[in-house]
Amino acid sequence: MTALPPVDRSLYELATQAISAAPSLQLSPTTFKSMVGLLLDFLLEQKSPAVIWVKLPKGKAWQTELDRFCQMAQLPHQIYQLQTQADLLEETPQPDKPPRSVSTPPLPPLPVKQSTDWTGDLMDVTVIGLPVSKAEPERVGNGKVCPLTLAAETQLKREYFLLAVSADFYGLILAHRPRLSRNNSNSSIESGASSELLSGQTGNLEEGLERKHPLLTLYSFDEVLLQSVLKGVNQAIACGESARSPEFIPFTWKQLQAQGLAQRLDPLLLTQLLTKQVQRQEDLWRSGAIDRQRAKQTAELQQENQQLLTLLQQKNEFMQNLGQELRTPLATMKTALSLLNSPSLKPPQRQKYMEMLSRECDRQKYLISSGLSLLQIENTVEESQEPLRLSEVVPGVVSTYQPLAEEKGVRLAYTVPEDLPPVACSLNWLRQIVINLLHNSIKFTPGGGQVWVRARQQSNQLLMEFRDTGVGIAPSELPRIFDRFYRARQSGDDSGVGLGLTIVQQLVTRSGGSINVKSKPGEGTMFMVVLPIHNHPSANLAEATQNGAVPGEGNLDL
Repeated sequence: MTALPPVDRSLYELATQAISAAPSLQLSPTTFKSMVGLLLDFLLEQKSPAVIWVKLPKGKAWQTELDRFCQMAQLPHQIYQLQTQADLLEETPQPDKPPRSVSTPPLPPLPVKQSTDWTGDLMDVTVIGLPVSKAEPERVGNGKVCPLTLAAETQLKREYFLLAVSADFYGLILAHRPRLSRNNSNSSIESGASSELLSGQTGNLEEGLERKHPLLTLYSFDEVLLQSVLKGVNQAIACGESARSPEFIPFTWKQLQAQGLAQRLDPLLLTQLLTKQVQRQEDLWRSGAIDRQRAKQTAELQQENQQLLTLLQQKNEFMQNLGQELRTPLATMKTALSLLNSPSLKPPQRQKYMEMLSRECDRQKYLISSGLSLLQIENTVEESQEPLRLSEVVPGVVSTYQPLAEEKGVRLAYTVPEDLPPVACSLNWLRQIVINLLHNSIKFTPGGGQVWVRARQQSNQLLMEFRDTGVGIAPSELPRIFDRFYRARQSGDDSGVGLGLTIVQQLVTRSGGSINVKSKPGEGTMFMVVLPIHNHPSANLAEATQNGAVPGEGNLDL
């Protein structure tokens, strides 16, 4: 009777058809690699030698995991590594390591012993038709790797597994790489999927898209299921290059038990493996959390670095602009001084040049003082902010500008209720904000006009309005009025240095507030400053009553 030829079947199908098969899991290649490494580490810790059948994806990262196991093995483990012809052809030989043989040499049959002598250097048993003492396997430490070549079109081409059998333990982890449908493939291509592949090597795009797809994975310790899978392994090898020898004899589960292996599955070992799995997942989670924290810190540092670079660039531009602005009054003063030396200069002309010198000196002074103030503000890390009431600051500043407003014929007024809660701003900064905006309003308001300051509470903030009936600002000028050294052309006044509003914006922003402006040419301008209310426990409305203050409004009518 003629023996039927061996049938190469999918191990995944064999496993899923078993009665005891558990539902398969969809795992990423990274998780599957972690589980393979965990099972190898578990075998290293056991005091019993094991026989291992393994098929891993091609790639250095996967082979390194197996080589590490061989180097660390303290007991004589035997490893049978299944590979396809394509896997072997893609391997790059190392300078100090000869390439693995593609086929297994013919081997004479050896009897199967009832007991195993694990104390010698080699194990004198036949495993999958390969006598270990004759096959001259690749030696690395106590792990002996025997390569087995499968058929070119094997059903195991898209499958990876690790089957381990020792005296008190046996287990299987099996993964199947499903084919992607055309729709999924096109979707992945459109999304630009080009991350690392399962093998860790760049290959065909369609194959790469499949390899980054989740693996269908089974994890089992059932004896019946493992017997079925081992039978499928034998059949796959029988159809491949390693079965050319007529002496090839598959190694069955009964033969393993005859050698003292697969005797029983110790529940304690399963408990240890489960504990190790949980610990591994916890370590991975902690490592991932640390990596995410480092990535977050790196992103924050990069953002801070970019902000510092931007700040340095702004300061460089500021110093360049300041230098250019300082040249203008110096050139004017030099011209006026040279004209004053003319012997034919008449008294009215002399007076004109003297006024020009005085005006340019003042402008030079304002440039230097304003520039230094802006640099000091930008270099201030944090200004101490105490509870500060607007009613304690605004009236004093308005009184200071009363003579200037009266001289121009401008009506100046303020409305600041004394029962407003305190703001979170330093006294010097708040005074400078009010001074600059009030001075700006009076400056650009002609005689007969009005300037007034109003304050009111708006939710958890205070709003100050600086309104005037001056010349106004053109809509095209509004986006630039807070820029450094910018002076509106419509104002017709060139005595300013263009830093007052920039300083106000910096002070308001650093106090946690905001500033906006509304204006219409010929009708006036309104600056709106919003400052946060101070949340100090002692800063409440009862404090004003205890000090004898009567809530109300102050109005200075000039």
